[in-house]
Amino acid sequence: MKTTMLKQETVSPTWKLVDAAGLPVGRLAAVLANMLRGKDRPDYTPHVRSGPIIVVINADKVKLTGAKETKKIYKRFSGYPSGLKEFTAAEMRRRNPCYILRHAVRGMLPANHTRPILMRHLKVYAGPEHPHAAQQPEPCEIRL
Repeated sequence: MKTTMLKQETVSPTWKLVDAAGLPVGRLAAVLANMLRGKDRPDYTPHVRSGPIIVVINADKVKLTGAKETKKIYKRFSGYPSGLKEFTAAEMRRRNPCYILRHAVRGMLPANHTRPILMRHLKVYAGPEHPHAAQQPEPCEIRL
């Protein structure tokens, strides 16, 4: 028996389409983070980006459980005195609905040099339309 290791040159990127309507944010983010890293594949190799490019649609219809809609706070700091801005999840959903899911997935990826590379392969869109029809992403059913 031999252990096979993937090489970056031999991996061809695939495209997956995920519909986020009605799915809980945290559970969906955990599944997407594992898919981006390629951990759902039997030939997972840590140093090779073998995961697909993921297109997420309907991010504005993602579900926040409990009282997170009013109690969860997203913070942004400009670096200047009194530059801290705070937004509730409901306000963030109104302003930028894609941010909620991108922020959750980013938090579930490892904090090393691979995180920005993996985040470039996550495309999140608020509505059902996306500009990646030419890549023919195959629909992917998420089981939580």
